[in-house]
Amino acid sequence: MKLIANSGNDRVVDALRSALPGAGQLDVASPEFSLFAFSEIGDLLAGLEKCRMVLPSVKDGDLGLLGGDADRGARNRLEARALARACSEWLRVKAEVRGVPGALPQSALVACDGKAGTCRAITGNCALSLGGIGMAPGNQFGLIQCSESAAEGEMLAAWFNGLWNGLPANDAMRQALMDRLNELVAHKAPAQVYYLTLYHLFKDLGEELDEERIVKSATGIRNTVVWRKLFKFQRDGVIGALDKLERLGGCIVADSVGLGKTFEALAIIKYYELRNDRVLVLVPKRLRDNWTLYKANDKRNFLAGDRFH
Repeated sequence: MKLIANSGNDRVVDALRSALPGAGQLDVASPEFSLFAFSEIGDLLAGLEKCRMVLPSVKDGDLGLLGGDADRGARNRLEARALARACSEWLRVKAEVRGVPGALPQSALVACDGKAGTCRAITGNCALSLGGIGMAPGNQFGLIQCSESAAEGEMLAAWFNGLWNGLPANDAMRQALMDRLNELVAHKAPAQVYYLTLYHLFKDLGEELDEERIVKSATGIRNTVVWRKLFKFQRDGVIGALDKLERLGGCIVADSVGLGKTFEALAIIKYYELRNDRVLVLVPKRLRDNWTLYKANDKRNFLAGDRFH
């Protein structure tokens, strides 16, 4: 066995490129299956007679189909949908897939030439991901080995056969993987994209937007006219804005037209005025009178009782 550094010209993808053209079959045991790794060796996979894949159950995760942090550049090319379609078709035509419960502790890639009766194997930290095949920085502490002799290749091919034969022989795992790929191919409603974006932005907030922690009762803000006129969702917006102003030093309130951004802004202004902070309002000239009204003793100013400065 020889070691593969998985960098420079000594990468798993290079070893695969030298082994696959003469191979009729590729056997894969991998904890991950990235669409971007599939893209890198897709031309070689298309030339195989068949491919046997052992993967963790799709129910336990998505197998890293869209990669991790190292795959951001690949994701930014916005090709995932096309890759998912191509991969699903390849799975349907070329691949058999069996699932294992839990995670695989390591990976194995065994390329066999049925005519010559020879096999070449790569084992270790060589998952089917960009990092695993050497197309992106991977775990520098991972060990990857490649067989050099026919006996070593046959030994690892026999190990894979034992693993494969010990798993349930049905099409459920392949179908589950293809269903997941088809989800990536399907068009998404704009609202779903919007809600998913909100989820990822706010899923880790937990109790950070706790009103009692953010809004200091001693300011008397809850006794003001503007606070009492706010709807619950507007108060939530004010609390979120105050939290960001205190933590990050800035905030943009960008609610849709008619949801009360002006009154949310007035509540934020009043909060800081009650703390004896000075507030500067910058607006287009044509809106100047709209805002100065809230400072005036004017019957049109229903917030006059708050005495805005």
